[in-house]
Amino acid sequence: MEALTSLDAPVSFWKGIPFGLQHVMAMFVANLAPIFLVANAAGMNAAQSTIVIQSGLLVAGLGTCLQLYAIWRIGSRLPMVTGISFTYVAAAIAIVTNKGYGAVVGAVIVGGLLELVLGLTAQYWRRFVPPIVSAIVVTAIGFSLLSVGATSFGGGSGATDFGSWQNLFLGLLSLVACLAFQLLAKGTIKQLSVLFGLLIGYVAAIAMGKVDFSGFANLSIVSLPHVMPFTPEFDAGAIISFALLYVVSSVEVLGDTAALTKVGLNRLPTERETAGAIAGDGFISSISGIFGCLPLTSFAQNIGLVAMTKVVNRKVILSGGLILVLASFVPAVAEVFNSLPQAVLGGCTIMMFGNIVLSGFQMIAEAGFTQRNITIAALSLTIGIGFTQVSDIFAQFPALFQSIFANNPIAVAFVVAVILNLVLPNEKRFLSTPQQSD
Repeated sequence: MEALTSLDAPVSFWKGIPFGLQHVMAMFVANLAPIFLVANAAGMNAAQSTIVIQSGLLVAGLGTCLQLYAIWRIGSRLPMVTGISFTYVAAAIAIVTNKGYGAVVGAVIVGGLLELVLGLTAQYWRRFVPPIVSAIVVTAIGFSLLSVGATSFGGGSGATDFGSWQNLFLGLLSLVACLAFQLLAKGTIKQLSVLFGLLIGYVAAIAMGKVDFSGFANLSIVSLPHVMPFTPEFDAGAIISFALLYVVSSVEVLGDTAALTKVGLNRLPTERETAGAIAGDGFISSISGIFGCLPLTSFAQNIGLVAMTKVVNRKVILSGGLILVLASFVPAVAEVFNSLPQAVLGGCTIMMFGNIVLSGFQMIAEAGFTQRNITIAALSLTIGIGFTQVSDIFAQFPALFQSIFANNPIAVAFVVAVILNLVLPNEKRFLSTPQQSD
């Protein structure tokens, strides 16, 4: 146990596999769910979805290895596990609906390079994005994903049987299974509640004849991931939208790195570790775009697992990263997930999205309920979420501005929060009342 709780103590690779596999299981579903949602919005066929899911497994494994064993200043050298981020799902769905998946891929590649630069220059900009700003963005992300979860719960966008009793039953069954497992399970196994919900929902869907097995018909045993399966399109609006989210993700990584070192190593992260973590996420996200997939980030699920088990040995977690890489070469793994009915996924992810909202509330509380912070949060969320629900309010703005902000509550909330944080006086002056002259 002493070796497992040390970053670099010698541990047998084979003995470490069970602990590495535990990290993979904790993040497996959350890693693939964003891909599934965006692929469905893009109207991808089964073959295209399988390619993207394979790529998601590959880049998650490579990103984990990069964070564990850095290249130059790229990577944290901490026990971080990376996966496809939910931060970009709402924006990706909006972009893919209007401009196609190629615009998403182009934005992922360019935005990843931006985050790489942000990581290498983190010491110069960190002070401009205080905790209240990142808290507002996380909250806006959670709210923007609620409709995505509800759409999946009903059967998925464009489904001919949307809102049918069968879909609602599968969504509710999966949700109840997740909740029951989380309430009844003990210890680290609680991390697998979403996987359990998906399994129960999948079995029920098979019994109801709601699973399409046609994708398994001509499936090869082993298949190489595809490089550039989609032609990237470099649309200015899509790139700027994602660039703002990459800034947000960089701030989230600061918090994740601090949380990880606190619960796993009982210390604060060094400047090198936080900068390397951000740069690593940016670099692997650009690689993800080359493989036709979405951006990555460090996974909070695995930080929670470290908090419970105290297992931080890099060699042990490396085995988990390598398992993800190997899984990417087996198309059957991707096809099992690809055959999952949307209602089952919605039943499980709707709880995940609710947790994101609550995480944002917790972050706002940690930033402090000062009058200044309350004002920033209230205005940012009201404008960000409210105005984008009535997108015609942006009708007089230039087309590029509309493409970035009209349907993107996260970007609007972020920009408003940053501006308010810069222009509002500090708390002492904010509360002071002007003296009246005689």
